[in-house]
Amino acid sequence: MLPDATERAAFLRRRDLLARALGGTAALLASSRPRARNYAAHQFPFRASSHFLYLFGPGLPDAMAFYDGQTWTLYLPEPAADDVLWDGAVPSFTEISVALACPVKPRSALPAALRGRLVATLPTPHLETCLDLAELLGREVKPGRLAPGDEPLADAMIALRLRQDDAAVAQMRQAAEVTCAAHLAGMRATRPGLRESVVRAAMEAEFLARDVAPAYNPIVTVHGEVLHNVKYHHMMQPQDLLLADVGGESPGGWPADVTRTWPVSGRFSTTQRELYEVVLRAQKAAIATVRPGVRYRDVHLAAHRATAEGLLALGILRGDAEELVADGVTARLFPHGVGHLLGLDVHDMEDLGDRAGYAPGRTRSKEFGLAYLRLDRDLVPGMAVTIEPGVYQVPAILSDARLMDVAKDRLDRDVLARFSDVRGIRIEDDVLVTEQGQEVLTAAIPKELADVEAAMRAGSA
Repeated sequence: MLPDATERAAFLRRRDLLARALGGTAALLASSRPRARNYAAHQFPFRASSHFLYLFGPGLPDAMAFYDGQTWTLYLPEPAADDVLWDGAVPSFTEISVALACPVKPRSALPAALRGRLVATLPTPHLETCLDLAELLGREVKPGRLAPGDEPLADAMIALRLRQDDAAVAQMRQAAEVTCAAHLAGMRATRPGLRESVVRAAMEAEFLARDVAPAYNPIVTVHGEVLHNVKYHHMMQPQDLLLADVGGESPGGWPADVTRTWPVSGRFSTTQRELYEVVLRAQKAAIATVRPGVRYRDVHLAAHRATAEGLLALGILRGDAEELVADGVTARLFPHGVGHLLGLDVHDMEDLGDRAGYAPGRTRSKEFGLAYLRLDRDLVPGMAVTIEPGVYQVPAILSDARLMDVAKDRLDRDVLARFSDVRGIRIEDDVLVTEQGQEVLTAAIPKELADVEAAMRAGSA
């Protein structure tokens, strides 16, 4: 689908901003080669690499965009004579050129345009596309690795993509809307005696009905203690909590990333309710700290302090809240970072590693828990992040004497055992940093205890 006038204006503005940052540095960006699943004509769904998509939009497989130091030119494979038979009518080069306000030439002309030039690029996550770039540029290009000459391009792209423009925010709102529909459908579909896959199907049906895709492999599981569980065969029991980490994409490829946790029975037990409130208060405390100038690491620590206070009130932990956080005791029950950048990727720009997520001069901690923090930058207006604290009983952590030595008698395992019907709880929202503070883009998805139970009752009525 070709972009409309509003989308075209956004792409033009982004390309112009990147060109200004690059100056006379030449750059080549690949969309991505379609990937065969098991034979050439059976392909995985195509999605352009995000840096390319940011500048030109979706629907241009095997394309290359070349900035020669003055202008952008799009190089596309020429259509085969029988493409119309299999794929229907496709836009001509002229139509694409007009729609994107950019010259379009055949891919066969690209080697001559590159000959004798030093050209920066950004590796895609796909090896096949990196091999194409390597052949064109006459040098090694590997996923996840930047050559020294590529670093200025990477830094310029990071600076540009850290702040979401109006067109991007509009797309993110669309993603939030479809994701809200999916989570409501999941709550309504949940029943004891069904497989997790039934709930997953109900949630993904909302995406399919709107002709959009899931933004990532959905997590729909009664085993919330497995942080990235993508198995769906378990039967849901009345005492279980179901953790659903599910987000949809907008038509332009922008994702939402949302987690909710709800009771399979439709009503939280007393212990589930108590721990859920701990996580919800931690999430609200973290969201409240989001505003321009705040270091994201401090948002993470705010969530941990609120978690410590909640677990102290329940008697699960003993001691001083600040010390429990500083010593990493809370990290044994909340072992991941509080969230990450959100943009065209669910974990935005992580193909560029910590260069994107960590401000210059900042490096990852080696401490358990903090080592998994994906973002350590100061927040600025236009930045979008997720806020997703959790509490988990992970057997591999709790049974590891080396890891648990730091807790000593500050973790009361007898009290923790009372909460055996809680394997894992996570609550995640997408948050936009504004000039005044923050906006929760996914606020329409129920997360208050009473609202979650009411949404589930709507499905059983």
